[in-house]
Amino acid sequence: MGQALGDPAYVEAVRQGASASLDDTLGELVDHEPAHRAPQRTESLLTRRDQEVAALVAEGLTNQEIADRLVISTRTAEAHVEHVLRKLDFRSRTQIATWFTTRAD
Repeated sequence: MGQALGDPAYVEAVRQGASASLDDTLGELVDHEPAHRAPQRTESLLTRRDQEVAALVAEGLTNQEIADRLVISTRTAEAHVEHVLRKLDFRSRTQIATWFTTRAD
């Protein structure tokens, strides 16, 4: 890595990274556009059940916990989570949780 940047540039990059606070580092991550971003009004893509599941994912519940809460099978809960991921063009539950908690109500 040092050779790719040139030794002085590498040393400076490491120095800046070492002196960055956690807040600064997280701010840098949040400020960058995600690779896959859902359209602004994605609620219309989701059924009422999908929105319920997204809310439970945002609470940090597992598929089993979602199933228990909604009185459905674990496999059905898993399918609902997969539908939400596909409809929003997301790849992770974290993306669902972030979208759900930051969307405009």
